[in-house]
Amino acid sequence: MTDFTAVTDAVNGSLGLSALVATIPLLTFFICLIGLKMRAHWSALTALIAALLVGIAGFHMPVAMALSSAVRGGVFGLFPIAWVIVMAIWFYEVTVVSGRFEDLRRFFDRLGNGDVRIQAILIAFCFGGLLEALAGFGAPVAITATMIMALGIKPLRAAVVVLLANTAPVAFGAVAIPITTAGAVGGRTVEQTENIAAIVGHQAPLLAFFVPCILLFIIDGVKGLKDAWVPAVIIGFAFGIAQWMTSNFFVYQITDIVACIVSLGVAIAFLQVWKPRGVNEMRARLELPAFTQAEKLPGRRIWMALMPYAVVTVIFGIANLVSPVKDALAAASIKVSWPLLEGHLLKPDGSEINSAYTFAWLSNPGTMLLLSGLIVAAAYGAFNDGGRYRITMGQAVAEIGKCMYRMRWAALTIGLVLALAYVMNFSGQTVALGEWIASLGPVYAFLAPTLGWIGTAVTGSDTSANALFAKLQVTAANSAGINPDLMLAGNTTGGVVGKMVSPQSLAIAATAVGMEGKESEIFKAVFPWTIAMLFVVCCLIFLQTNVLSFMVPFIP
Repeated sequence: MTDFTAVTDAVNGSLGLSALVATIPLLTFFICLIGLKMRAHWSALTALIAALLVGIAGFHMPVAMALSSAVRGGVFGLFPIAWVIVMAIWFYEVTVVSGRFEDLRRFFDRLGNGDVRIQAILIAFCFGGLLEALAGFGAPVAITATMIMALGIKPLRAAVVVLLANTAPVAFGAVAIPITTAGAVGGRTVEQTENIAAIVGHQAPLLAFFVPCILLFIIDGVKGLKDAWVPAVIIGFAFGIAQWMTSNFFVYQITDIVACIVSLGVAIAFLQVWKPRGVNEMRARLELPAFTQAEKLPGRRIWMALMPYAVVTVIFGIANLVSPVKDALAAASIKVSWPLLEGHLLKPDGSEINSAYTFAWLSNPGTMLLLSGLIVAAAYGAFNDGGRYRITMGQAVAEIGKCMYRMRWAALTIGLVLALAYVMNFSGQTVALGEWIASLGPVYAFLAPTLGWIGTAVTGSDTSANALFAKLQVTAANSAGINPDLMLAGNTTGGVVGKMVSPQSLAIAATAVGMEGKESEIFKAVFPWTIAMLFVVCCLIFLQTNVLSFMVPFIP
């Protein structure tokens, strides 16, 4: 087997021409998905074929190595990424099947004393963030949209609210799998990946702080801001502080879980002493009926509804902070030398590129969620309020198969997108693009988050956006002399604000609020917000490369 070293001027000795040819797979993916309206997995497969052809014919990668690179990426896409997402959705389904989720919904109904503006923030922002932390991939939008519609908020307004609220937790969504993917695809170490999370923790909270106030404005205009800005600011501040502290000083995988629980707890405590203003006038403006106090739930039932999220926090904390446990879990991982790649993929200096695959079957977040879900199922089975709430272990395990079946196309798409990313990375296509972009100079630092925005807007996934562009960002950052972890964080945070305009999110929101076929109306309503937020993120990343560099920890 011959060795292979990727070069950035493989096409006719020209960096510019090589970078242009390297855009073919990405353009193929976007054209198929948006222009031809092909399904995501077919679009990804077509783009993968294009990447293989470009890698083999344009960048002179041996056929066997190109195919092996695709398989290597696909395996990583299925495990751990798809595994984490399936387990996250399954964990949520355990609460639904047990019947406890209904208590959680009723608990939200009582909060706010009839102020649907505050209730909508708690549901879309706090609880929706919790769902994003555990599941992602459209689940928070679909679930919270129906809950907000039940409050009496009009369909279009409900759709816009849930899409905007879903921005704040996306970077750390699905147990922070977007950041984990950015680190893995970008070739960063575990410590550097944690550093990426810390940097995102200096970016995303700034957006999160303002989101509740934006939701108030969408629901009830300027009058809503005047009446309820105090709790909105407190909720946003609590969320942002918890997000920053957890990502920088605790376990980044559970950043959103902690942030949502903290903001929800702070909101509940504050609403015990703060009484909403102008509720009757607001309900009249929104054409809502007079408020009727909902049935009060016993504290025991409220605790059992909230208990699953406490279990997740404890399990992840033990697995990541208790050194003997963390070491034992890591020791169970199996490292596989990847055939045709190991020892044959070389850097220009002759050193070997790490292409080994680590099967972290016990220490990955998906397995942690599986353990947490089994504990929750056992607790729900044992404490069932005389049979009113019940789920057997058999039912819980059966739900795993149902979630896997439901997620089959999403998992296939993830696997194909990662296969595409690895072919582009190992063949040199991404490196060529990165070096050309880096040649733009200071403009690159400002535009870097735009790549994440584009990737997420098209694929509907910040994880997929990082898989596509992580290596490109690292290459460009190194060439431009910029901290690569900052650019990876910028790609992630840029993707956060792109999710609200992704076709996937728009379709889910439209379906949830009964506006099928009217996705364009929702798009028009959220588009100004996504552009404004993207501009803020671009300015922030640019400033963090110089003026605000103290916000960016560096690990070489």
